[in-house]
Amino acid sequence: MNRVVVTSVAAVTPLGNDVESSWKNLLAGKSGIARITGFDPSEFKTHIAAEVKDFDPCLHIEKKQAKRMEKFTQYAVSCAKMLLADANWTIPEEEKATTGCVLGVGLGGLESIENTHSKMLQKGPGRISPFFIPTIIANMAAGQVSIATGAMGPCICPTTACASGTHGVYAAYSDIKLGRATAMICGGSESTISPLAVGGFNAMKALSTRNDEPERASRPFDAERDGFIIGEGCGLLLLESLEHAQERGANILCEIVGAGASGDAYHMAAPPEDGRGMEFAMRAALRESGVTLEDVDHINAHGTSTKLNDMCETRAIKNIFGDHAKNIAICANKSQLGHLLGAAGGVEAVFAAKTIAEGVIPGTANYENPDPDCDLDYCANGPRKQQVEYALSNSFGFGGTNGCVLFKRFQG
Repeated sequence: MNRVVVTSVAAVTPLGNDVESSWKNLLAGKSGIARITGFDPSEFKTHIAAEVKDFDPCLHIEKKQAKRMEKFTQYAVSCAKMLLADANWTIPEEEKATTGCVLGVGLGGLESIENTHSKMLQKGPGRISPFFIPTIIANMAAGQVSIATGAMGPCICPTTACASGTHGVYAAYSDIKLGRATAMICGGSESTISPLAVGGFNAMKALSTRNDEPERASRPFDAERDGFIIGEGCGLLLLESLEHAQERGANILCEIVGAGASGDAYHMAAPPEDGRGMEFAMRAALRESGVTLEDVDHINAHGTSTKLNDMCETRAIKNIFGDHAKNIAICANKSQLGHLLGAAGGVEAVFAAKTIAEGVIPGTANYENPDPDCDLDYCANGPRKQQVEYALSNSFGFGGTNGCVLFKRFQG
């Protein structure tokens, strides 16, 4: 089995159009949540979202090609180019077959589906673009990243709702560990802040309606949380076998030592109250690593800011770690980023890797009112300087699909 290391990260988020500005603003406690600008939200119960701001795809993609991509694909291709530039690596011809891309996407081009459907009803089917289907399908982000980078190894798109990005990392890690690939671009991308998405999540009563306080609306683990904030963005990691990374002299940020996945086998949109499915995924990642439970010192939580999810994740952590659970520093990036759906796991994995590499844990914003059902250390309201040895990154999606990845501080 190969050891797998992280050698580069990249992100486009509501807090910045590259990883360094996103990370800086996250640690500064800034919020990416504001009133929706992409359409008039007045008729909806929720008026706020975490949109990417002032993003120019033409900084990374030729203009004609960018026009033939949905935003989630533009984010992914842009991130992939930043990722390889940061890694100071161009995929050599002889390594294209062993370098791949696993990029999770939850919904794909929903905004274009809505707009094209309206155009068809108004003007007829002859007005549908020949590029409509090839641009909206969820796997196009992975496909376009492959085209842009020359990666010809495994090219896969996990579509597992809010766990898609984490399952992207999970699959890429597995491919390298098992020797199917030597390097993988992985993570998640999403851009579905559209009328149908906001209306659909409103119908489920899943979104916060704290419209007058956008920066305070996402409140993971807080007693007054009232739902999540829909967001968009992309987070990618470059994974390499340790041997490959060392041969080319790569900068190693951290190592991945375990990954787990599970199903709730319970409900289409709610976890079981004992958090058992979440627990199984975390246990699988820990079991694979062989780590002692007392050595785990940080969890980048799924932390959606919904009543049930936050309670269940807390229970699952306590079931696994027992008394040690209270010693683990937990953070929820969604308090400032919103919930990036299929991109969430990718971006949160990026921040877990940054946490280990830089020795600072982002805070959980808006944690003001303790909830008896959420009684752990959530790194409230500010970053914490701490050397982290092991960081578990969690994602849990509709359909009861769960994913976890365990990062470790690299020691050669």
